[in-house]
Amino acid sequence: MTTLLLAEHDNKSLNEATRKALTAAKALGAPVHVLVAGQGAQAVAAAAAKLDGVEKVLLADDAAYGHHLAEPLAALIVSLAGGYGAIVAAGTTTGKNVTPRVAALLDVMQVSEITKVVSPDTFERPIYAGNAIQTVQASDAKKVITVRGASFAAAADGAATAPVEAVAATAQDGSSHFKGEEVAKSDRPELASAKIIISGGRALGSSEAFGKVIEPIADKLGAAMGASRAAVDAGYAPNDWQVGQTGKVVAPDLYIAASRRHEGLQGHRRDQQGRGGPDLPGRRLRPRRRPLHPAAGARRRTRQDRQVRAGDRQVAAVSQSDAAQRP
Repeated sequence: MTTLLLAEHDNKSLNEATRKALTAAKALGAPVHVLVAGQGAQAVAAAAAKLDGVEKVLLADDAAYGHHLAEPLAALIVSLAGGYGAIVAAGTTTGKNVTPRVAALLDVMQVSEITKVVSPDTFERPIYAGNAIQTVQASDAKKVITVRGASFAAAADGAATAPVEAVAATAQDGSSHFKGEEVAKSDRPELASAKIIISGGRALGSSEAFGKVIEPIADKLGAAMGASRAAVDAGYAPNDWQVGQTGKVVAPDLYIAASRRHEGLQGHRRDQQGRGGPDLPGRRLRPRRRPLHPAAGARRRTRQDRQVRAGDRQVAAVSQSDAAQRP
């Protein structure tokens, strides 16, 4: 059956996450239709129609979808779900907000944050903060899937343009209403899709240090700025800079981190939750280590000597025991 892909957009342009989710959707082996739900989103639908592998674009243009509230979007998707074998969305804020409601209304299990499509019903996804990869086989007739974009290449534009078909909005139950939003504006690249990222950790010590250390390098490289959870919790950086398991998943061409070891930025197994895969190139900036105080070095040597002597005593005791047991 056909796959339905929910487009990620801001009513003006198509988000890069949609292209990556499309790559995963095509791997299911079925034709792909793209759903563009928004207000005044004709330009987004036109961009989606140019993507390679898209058979048709469904455009739901209504004020109810202008702010991508989960309840009206989920109701729309469920109303269209009858002809689809899989419903796919990028693992973004919108995708993670909408798809659980869709899965619940369809009474199926959701497969979240897939990193590989093994077969149309079998997928790989990270668990235990990225320390293990789980292979999941979904037995439901309809699959509801979110895609970790860092694990898939972005789909390119195709040679042909898919047709755009208008779909009617569904009746609204009034359970949610848009009140307002505060959007941070910046001339820097968006963190989730940036090609170069430099991130700072708690070791920087203050928000002023972020401005002195991280910002000049970001300006030189045209990079996005990120931060560890510890730095965000300490108030050194805003929430939308957070990279990691509880922040944004990124997959840049170059990643630079200025932080302490194991702070969630340098690329060990735990950090792959936030930074794509193990092949991601990166550099870690850290201050020069201070020399140990002489007394500390003496204490360490004394402790090591005691351990060696204790080991020697154990070996000697074992030797004496062996000798006593011999005839």
